[in-house]
Amino acid sequence: MSPFFSLLFFFFFLISHSSMAMAALVKDPPLVLKYHNGPLLKGKVTLNLLWYGQFTPTQRSIISDFILSLTSTSVKSPPSPSVNSWWRTTDKFKGGASTLILGKQTLDQTYSLGKSLTNKHLIALASKTNTAAGLNNNTVNVVLTANDVAVSGFCSRCGTHSSVRTKTGRMVYAWVGNSETQCPGQCAWPFHQPIYGPQTAPLVAPNGDVGLDGMVINLATVLAGTITNPFNSGYFQGPVMAPLEAVTACTGMFGSGAYPGYAGEVILDKETGASYNAQGVEGRKYLLPAMWDPTTSKCSTLV
Repeated sequence: MSPFFSLLFFFFFLISHSSMAMAALVKDPPLVLKYHNGPLLKGKVTLNLLWYGQFTPTQRSIISDFILSLTSTSVKSPPSPSVNSWWRTTDKFKGGASTLILGKQTLDQTYSLGKSLTNKHLIALASKTNTAAGLNNNTVNVVLTANDVAVSGFCSRCGTHSSVRTKTGRMVYAWVGNSETQCPGQCAWPFHQPIYGPQTAPLVAPNGDVGLDGMVINLATVLAGTITNPFNSGYFQGPVMAPLEAVTACTGMFGSGAYPGYAGEVILDKETGASYNAQGVEGRKYLLPAMWDPTTSKCSTLV
């Protein structure tokens, strides 16, 4: 090699390695969800459920056992990692702990408002679960729709939460849909191949039901957002109408090493081949999304 090309090669070598060194020194800024000085839901919070459409008893038990697992006191030493330990991250947000209590459950198996719902329909259904004192206490009315129910905006959103003023107070409500037959690649990932991106093999659902195990992920997401940002004045980043909240700020992360299209390292059930990262009551296993930790400004996973 001529002296000229040797010198040129050395010059580019120095530039390349200097760029790599500089890149290594540049760290991603910490993820910060700003607190907007509004009230959070703390203390004892009752969750009333309205099941809209056809759900089997087994499907309802998957969801109700998950809610019981969030702040279960019936198990003295819950298996680790536990659903309860995942929920305890919400204690670190301003105001302290939230204890979720499974309240009234209402069945609407006849599709009283049809199979195509708007936001107004969701509010009307959520109102059906009100109790005499519900709106004056910490209460969240949750509407769960079956896999044959279309909801306005479904698939671009897998669940949502909001609040509305009524004649008797302010109702906090949430909705999550079963995406099994509509958009499992969007709302039941990683138990189904994604609509976009790498088409890797999906994980096996821990409760054997892609739609319901997907609903657990989305219900966990919605509940964390409801507790920490119930009135669009709590913890979030970005515009108030499309905020990144406690879990949506950590989308797609379930275990350590997660990156877009890869859920991260989770636990594999040797008997069933199912993937999970949390255990709950009745021996249930669930896959729960990462949650932002205000003490570290990072997305925290259980494994």
